[in-house]
Amino acid sequence: MDLYSFCHSSTSYRVRIALALKGLDATYHGVNIRTGAQYEPAYVDANPNASVPMLVDGDFSLGQSLAIIDWLDATHPEPRLIPLERQRRARALELSYQIACDIHPVNNLRVLKYLQDVLKVTPEQKDVWYQHWVAAGLLAAERLLTRAAREFGGPWCMGEAPTVADCCLVPQVLNAERNQCDLAPYPRIRAVYEHSRVHPAFIRAEPQRQPDYIV
Repeated sequence: MDLYSFCHSSTSYRVRIALALKGLDATYHGVNIRTGAQYEPAYVDANPNASVPMLVDGDFSLGQSLAIIDWLDATHPEPRLIPLERQRRARALELSYQIACDIHPVNNLRVLKYLQDVLKVTPEQKDVWYQHWVAAGLLAAERLLTRAAREFGGPWCMGEAPTVADCCLVPQVLNAERNQCDLAPYPRIRAVYEHSRVHPAFIRAEPQRQPDYIV
C-alpha cells in the first residue's frame, strides 16, 4: 500500500492512526498542501478530490479519510475500527461525522487560505473564526462523548478500545491545541486525548514523526 499524506493534515492523521492500529505498513508519500502540491495534474488524475489523504492498495486508489478507514476494515478486519455492534457503531459514526462534517470543513487549510487571501481578513480575524467554530464543534463533541461514557464506559471514545471516533477526535484536538484553543471546557475530550498520547499507534501517527514533517 501507498499513503499520500501531509504531516499536519488532520484527515491524513486519521488514516495514519488507522493504519498503525491495524499494524499495517504503507509507503509514505508527502504531499505538501501548503504549496499546492495536491493540485498537480498527475495527482489530481489519481485522486479527483485534489486533497490528502489518498490510499493506493494494489490497483485501487481511494481518497477521503472515512472511506479509507472503512476500506481498511473491509480488507483487514482486525482490529475493527467501525464497530460491528449496532449501537456502538452508530455512536462511533455519529461522533466521527460530527468532527469530519461539522468541525473540520470550516477550519481546514483551503478555507483559512480563502479567508486570508481572497476575503482579506486579518490574521487576528482568521484566528477568531477558527477558535469560534472549533469551540462550537468541541462543545457538541464533549456532549456526545459524555453520553457515550455513560453507555460504554472505558478510556476511549466508545469504550475499551479505540475506534474510528478516536481516529477523528485526536487529530482535531491536536489542531485545536496548536491553534491555542482553550480546551479546559472539555474534560472528557481531554481525557480521551491524553489517554491516546501514550498508545504506540497514536504515537507512530503523530505529525512530527512523519518523513515530510515541517514546522
